[in-house]
Amino acid sequence: MKAMQRKPEIVLRNGKPSAVILGIRQYEEMLERLEDAEDLRWLRELRKKPRHARNFEDVVAEIESA
Repeated sequence: MKAMQRKPEIVLRNGKPSAVILGIRQYEEMLERLEDAEDLRWLRELRKKPRHARNFEDVVAEIESA
């Protein structure tokens, strides 16, 4: 059974939110989701660029001639 997670606590400074206190699991999950979102954004940008396929034999021949 999954342990109950505490809700984030908002720290106020002069009556305005200035920080958030999270449990470590919540923090780690948030970081993982952020990394996933960055990876997806990178992949979408990569897919917008034209792709250049080359024949394997041509690549090998180019390497061997270098």
